[in-house]
Amino acid sequence: MENSMSKAYADAGVDITAGYKAVELMKAHVAKTMTEGAKLGAIGGFGGLFELPSGYAKPVLVSGTDGVGTKLKIAFLMNKHDTVGIDCVAMCVNDIICCGAKPLLFLDYIACGKNVPERIASIVSGVADGCVQSDAALVGGETAEMPGFYPEDEYDLAGFSVGVVDKDKILDNKSMKEGDVIIALPSSGVHSNGFSLVRKVFDIENISEDALKAPVDALGGKSLGETLLTPTKIYVKPMLKLFDAVKVSAVSHITGGGFYENIPRSIPDGMCAKIKKDDVRVLPIFKLIEERGGISEHDMFNTYNMGVGMTVVVDAADKDKALEVLKAEGEDAYVLGTIVAGPNKIELV
Repeated sequence: MENSMSKAYADAGVDITAGYKAVELMKAHVAKTMTEGAKLGAIGGFGGLFELPSGYAKPVLVSGTDGVGTKLKIAFLMNKHDTVGIDCVAMCVNDIICCGAKPLLFLDYIACGKNVPERIASIVSGVADGCVQSDAALVGGETAEMPGFYPEDEYDLAGFSVGVVDKDKILDNKSMKEGDVIIALPSSGVHSNGFSLVRKVFDIENISEDALKAPVDALGGKSLGETLLTPTKIYVKPMLKLFDAVKVSAVSHITGGGFYENIPRSIPDGMCAKIKKDDVRVLPIFKLIEERGGISEHDMFNTYNMGVGMTVVVDAADKDKALEVLKAEGEDAYVLGTIVAGPNKIELV
């Protein structure tokens, strides 16, 4: 790479040597994500290689893609870039697990106004952390320096993941029936959805750095910035353990659209998810958003996870076993509601 330097391109605002430095800085982070299937390739190639694992009679690939969204604005203001990569991975692998699939690999895409190698490496360190949490290999990615399109101190971050599941083990909600139990897996916070409304409620564009970093009593002494930047929880490992222990008929990843949009996506026609709002363990940040923004309860449940990052439906006879497995994996899971017959997909009472 020593002869790879374009003065003309640099004059246009793109320093390709910064890209090479960023790759060198991120190699150690990527290395810790290398699973058995990823050992065929090396970082820096044109494509990411991955060998499908054995043990699948009829392997089906499951893919997911997503980004971090305007949560990145908080990272810019806090000048903290080592956690948003976890969000990026989480938003993809948490979707994949809803099919019953195990994530295998991940690729990221970073577009920036100016390639600052240390910042890019910090972003990728978070991506690598997310991959380790989900046992997925970071097999490649792309960093695009786009001067004039993004401000120099801003970037966008998106990702793509592929998982695998045996065809006979793809989750099928046709077995769901009245009396089945809905179990909640708590979220770590706002995760990566609804930040356009968050930014409006707290006037993020005009808030001072001191105010963003000041302790807030309503948040248990944590700052608003710290709370909002809390990475999205990754549920892959506890869910895989659960799939091995009990029959799961449906999983919902509670993202944009909150309860009203996401829970019905996993419930068949003729079934209704009945949930008492008082049984939802709402996190303090959501109460603060509701109060500061004067937002209706309906809109809160239709926008945010409210403290529930994922829901699982199991037979009532498997409830205790399911809770035992999830708690052993560090999840403070609890019963959220039940499945009943009805014309509506979800009933919040």
